[in-house]
Amino acid sequence: MKNGDENKTTLKFTSNPELVTIQPDQDWKGNPLDEKGRFVNLYHPFESNLGDLLKWQMSKNPQKEEKKSEIRRLPVDFDSIVFDGQEDYLIWLGHATYLMRIHGKVFLTDPLLIDNTFLKRESSLPFPLEKMPKLDYILLSHNHRDHCDENSIKYIAKVNPSLKILTGLGLESLINGWTNGHTIQEAGWYQQYSLLDSGVTITYVPSRHWSKRWLTDDNKSLWGGFYIQNGNYSIYFMGDSGKGPHFADIKKTLGTPDYCLMGVGAYKPEWFMHQAHISPKDAIDAFNTLEGKFFIPMHFGTFNLSDEPRMEPWDILESNQKKIKGKLIEPLIGKNLLIDL
Repeated sequence: MKNGDENKTTLKFTSNPELVTIQPDQDWKGNPLDEKGRFVNLYHPFESNLGDLLKWQMSKNPQKEEKKSEIRRLPVDFDSIVFDGQEDYLIWLGHATYLMRIHGKVFLTDPLLIDNTFLKRESSLPFPLEKMPKLDYILLSHNHRDHCDENSIKYIAKVNPSLKILTGLGLESLINGWTNGHTIQEAGWYQQYSLLDSGVTITYVPSRHWSKRWLTDDNKSLWGGFYIQNGNYSIYFMGDSGKGPHFADIKKTLGTPDYCLMGVGAYKPEWFMHQAHISPKDAIDAFNTLEGKFFIPMHFGTFNLSDEPRMEPWDILESNQKKIKGKLIEPLIGKNLLIDL
């Protein structure tokens, strides 16, 4: 692919041979792997080392006091009536977790619903877990712990015996033991899942990121986003991503999405975070490249993951609305964010 120095050492490509691939170009062979059989980004090699992590952790945060003194929280606006009937909905539960009903089926993205040792919510769920509607599908973008939470998936699997999980290549081996024999389907970039009912199409799409769960499993599983189409509207779920040309590739391959769920937080310090998390201003550029209709921000305000104050990403988006070539939607937790097109 277009990966520069990384491409020179790429030995092979991979995909799920059972799935349909939407060819982004005539040269597409599947997901590139390096000489160690690890996944790589299309355009930007991921360069990370323990020294950079320690440098960040030991450096002074210039916004430490501002962050400490901030009292604002993400607003919540939930009415349980949204679960009645058969109307579609798109509800933010915080961070990268969205609850969607599309054509009568209920989807949940990247569930992190239960606090753990390292991640404590700074914004509440809009309803108790036991009030969660029955789920048909989980969409897992990648294996990082703020997107792929063991306790949340175990709970969901226990109360949803017919659940199916759609994710990227290499994730089944991690999550299989958290389920009760639930169906898990892995896809490579630009591949369409085959487990969906007619009328809904979901394609796994590239992002600029990386994967790691343990000490020695760097990039052994894939990362990405989801492009959901139902004939009436489309939803692009970014997952985690730095900036890059892949946004233009997605638009060229699948068209312009109506709703763009864009990560905007956990971006400071930018020298460290830029490879994995896009900044609010760069997210605006990515949205404009996608030519979406509605910009819905996510990945901020829920967990303490980085140096910026929790509500800073939203403040930046609000102050730069004129640069957004579409409509910015305030992501109230619990509110149905779908708008009649």
